[in-house]
Order: sequence, then C-alpha cells, then structure tokens
Amino acid sequence: MELILQKLLQAKDYAVPEFQNAEDGLNYLEQKFRQLAIIPILLILDDVWPGYEFLVHNLKFELPDYKILVTSRFAFPRFDDCTYCLNPLNDDNAMTLFRHNAFLQNGKPCIPEDIVNKVMKSCKGLPLALEVVGRSLCGQPVAMWLKQAKQHSKGLSILHSNTDLLAYLQSTLDTLDDEAGIKDCYLDLGSFPEDHQTPATALIDMWVEQYKLDEDCDAFIKLHELSIRNLVNLVVMRKDDASEADSFYNDHFVMQHDLLRELAIYQSSFDPIEKRRRVIVELSRNNFPNWWSEEKQQPLGAHLLSISTDETFSYNWGYIQAPEVEVLVLNFRAKNYVLPVFMEKMDKLKVLIAMNDSIYPAEVSNFQLLYSLSNLKRFRLEKVSVPSFSTSSFQLKNLRKISLVMCNISQAFEKGTNKMSDNFPNLLEIDIDYCDDLMELGEGLCDVVQLMKLSITNCHKLRALPEGIGKLVNLEVLRLTSCTDLMSLPETIGSLSQLTILDISDCLSIKNLPTRIGELHNLAKLCMRGCSSCNLPSTITKLQHLKDVICDEETAYQWEFLKSYLTNLKVTVHEQDINLNWLQIFV
Repeated sequence: MELILQKLLQAKDYAVPEFQNAEDGLNYLEQKFRQLAIIPILLILDDVWPGYEFLVHNLKFELPDYKILVTSRFAFPRFDDCTYCLNPLNDDNAMTLFRHNAFLQNGKPCIPEDIVNKVMKSCKGLPLALEVVGRSLCGQPVAMWLKQAKQHSKGLSILHSNTDLLAYLQSTLDTLDDEAGIKDCYLDLGSFPEDHQTPATALIDMWVEQYKLDEDCDAFIKLHELSIRNLVNLVVMRKDDASEADSFYNDHFVMQHDLLRELAIYQSSFDPIEKRRRVIVELSRNNFPNWWSEEKQQPLGAHLLSISTDETFSYNWGYIQAPEVEVLVLNFRAKNYVLPVFMEKMDKLKVLIAMNDSIYPAEVSNFQLLYSLSNLKRFRLEKVSVPSFSTSSFQLKNLRKISLVMCNISQAFEKGTNKMSDNFPNLLEIDIDYCDDLMELGEGLCDVVQLMKLSITNCHKLRALPEGIGKLVNLEVLRLTSCTDLMSLPETIGSLSQLTILDISDCLSIKNLPTRIGELHNLAKLCMRGCSSCNLPSTITKLQHLKDVICDEETAYQWEFLKSYLTNLKVTVHEQDINLNWLQIFV
C-alpha cells in the first residue's frame, strides 16, 4: 500500500510526506483527490493478484466522477457484479495487434502473408501471446518465421519455442497451492480435447477417486478456484440454485483457452514417458508416438492416461503396459469404436470415461474388457450404444456409479440372466442424461436395492417408471428433471421410505402426484418448477419433514394453503432463467 501511495502522489508531483500508518496515507491521498474533483479521475490498478483485493476497497473514495479500473488474470468474487471477462481476440483484431509488435512501424514487411497468418493463428487470439511472439520475430529473417509456422502446422505448441510466453503463463501456475491439490486438478484438464465442453461431473468423478475428495463440495470447490484464477471458464447451461445446493452439477461445463490446455500438457511432459504421472496421447490420422511401438517398451507409471482418436483411426492399438493407471479417458469420434485390449491389465483402474464426439451413438466392441476391471468404481459413457447390464459376465463388484449421457440404453436395464444387484452389489448411483431412446425404464434396474441416487434427466421420451421402483428402499435422491413425456409417478413410490429429495421439474405431462406420496415421511425437498398443471393429493399434508418446495407461481398458492399443516415448509417461487447456453450441448 505504501508503494502505491508513493507512486500515485509522485505522478501528480505531490510531495510524499512520512505517514504514521497506511490509514494516514489514504486520508492524505483522498484529500488530494478531492482537490482534483473538478475533473474526472480514473484510477487503474493493473495486474492485481489474489490477496490484494483490499487495495480496491481501501482506495474507494466517495468522490464525483471517480472510478477504479482493475485488471487481473484472476476473478475476485466480491466484485462479481462489476466484473467483465475478456474473450480471445477475433482474427482481424489479433492480426492488428500481431503486426503492431512483429513489424517495425516504418518498415515494409517482407514476410509472405500466408506465413504471417499461420504464426498469428498459433497464438489462439491471446493478446499476451500475440505480443510476445510478435516481438520475438520482429526483424528476424524469413527462415525464423518459416520455422515457427512449420511448428504450428505440426501441431506443436508455441510454448515449445517461446520461453518468455511460457515464463509468463508459468507465473500463474506458481500461485496454485500444491498441498491443496489444485495444481493437480488443473493439470488433469489436458485430458480432454481442445475446444471441448468438458462436463464438470466427469472431472469431479476423476478427482473424487484420484485425490480422495468429498464429492458433495470439495471437488467442485477445486473447479471454482480454477475458475476464479481464470484457468478455466465455468459455463452453466441452466442456472438452478436448488440443484447446486444438492451437489448436482449436470448443467455445469468447463471450457479452457487452448494455450492454457497446452500449458497443462506441457507441464506434464518434463519427465521420461515411463515416469510421468499423466500421459496424454493424441492419435490423429493413426500417428503413434515413437515410444508406443518400441520393442523394449517400459511400463508406464502414469496414474492418468488419456487417449484421443479421430474418425480415421484404424483401431490397430498395439499393446502398452499401464499397470498404475487409475483414470482412463478415451476421447473418440466414430460410428464404431474398439476398446483397447490393454485395458484388461489395468488392475488399479478406478474411473473410465469414454466420450464420443460424433453425431450419433457409437457401437462399441470389446465391451467385455470392462468385466476384468475389478477395482473400477465409476464409468461414464457418452454417445455409446450400451449393452445389457444383466448378463452373467458383466460383474463389477466395486462399481459405485454409472453415468450414461446421450447413449442408446434401451437394452441396458432389461432383465437378463443375472440380477443387476448381483453384478453390481455396491452400485450406489445411476445418472442418465439426454438418452433419447429411453421410453420405459427396465425392471432390471429395480433389483439394485442398495441404490441411493437415481437421476434420469432430459430423457424426453420416457413415458413411465416401472412399478418395481418401490423396491429401491435405500433410495435417497430421485431426479426426473425434464422428462417431458412422463405421464405419472407409480403409486409404489410411496415405498421409498428413505427418499429425501424428489425433483420432477419440467415434467410437463404429470397432472397429479400419486396418493401414496404422503408415505414419504423423510422427504425434505420437492422440486416441481415447470409443473404448473400438477395437482396435489390430500395426503401431501402427511409430509411433516418437508422443508423446501421449489415451484412455479401457478402452483405456489396450493402450497401456501398447506403451510398450516406443514409448519416447517418454505415455498420458493422459481424465477425463469432465460439462458440459451444449454443449446451448446448439441453443437
């Protein structure tokens, strides 16, 4: 603070007296500013780092036409209402800034336009990169420009050739607390493709198992901290405070600037391949790294392995040894996909994430390889055709959570030779989202009596729940959000004696709640926004533990009338969130 006061006063040629303390200095500065109050004052605090937000607060004076502008690489939550996030520059503005730094003002550029354009695009619209790379090439011969352009054509990051840019970005990483695990979480982000909206729930699954974080809050807090530091952009497709309060983050996605992703990958590549904690491989056009095909290949020591393939991949996987892998991320784009055979030797694998980036769900071969993963605790499949979970060979004794997103699952929960409860005796959570072929939920799922959370969301063709759902006596959370064709809830739902949260928001076709809903004696929260035509049975007055109801204005009057029976009830009228971010899910 003393240094700032000194610079501000010296800038206006004021004498800088000795102050007893910072407060005296601030009072003196305010007095001087008041003398200048006849003209507008803009105070700019540039490159403010976390922990120094107090400077802004201390320099806030009640003066007319006095403003403070703060620039920072980090977000400050206390100033959320007046924060503006800058996007990467478009090509026109990026080229203007790049040329300003790369070419002498009075000189005539002698570099071919196509080469200039390639180098400019390698900076990904980041002003810092455009300035640093531009200055580094200013006055250099064409050969240096060609070298930079060729590196971009080969897919090499500009971080490999520009130490100044690397050092600047590295300084941001140096602020991350290693002990808190936040840096590890950041480095894991390189596991997902460039320009990809990564589901927050996929990251949470990884971090819960890798770093033993608490799923309800700790893992999401890491994501929030990365967002505050502007290392990720946290996108909320639909704002729903009620879901966030229940640690349900299906509408949260993470995006990252390409250079920040490249920095994460770069940071993970210092050690020899066999000693890296993370191995991130992109096999586009069947281009394998040299170490993959070496005859005397060393076993990988990685705990996280990410493999990305494109539509040209031939699935001649070869063989690698990765016995220490705990998280396997498979990113692909294909109509047909073959799981790598070396998966079956990953005895320590806890999390499998397989994400298909093509338009339609892929047919997956070698699905039986999952059966050998005895320590697998979570798997997440996106845009995949899923076979039946009730076959005799599909047994995963330690599996805790299944996530299926935009998958074909019509066969997944049908009854088979085995009960699902026998195949998955420790399964506690099933999350089904945007599975358009789901019209009726198979009875096989109802055998998983130990299940505690069941989320079926955005499955618009789901018409009915099975009567057997009443067998899920340990179920605590049932979410049926945006199942728009769901006509009713079965009366057997009254048997869910442990249910504490029921969410039927935007189930537009439900006209009446079942009579037996009054038997849900532990129900504490009921979400029914978008259910304006839904009638309440008289038995609703028996829900003595019901504390929170989130609904529309049209149904709020029914609940207000019931407050004389339900004395602990709080009714929240949902305000419609006008937000088209959710359309990006399908882009």
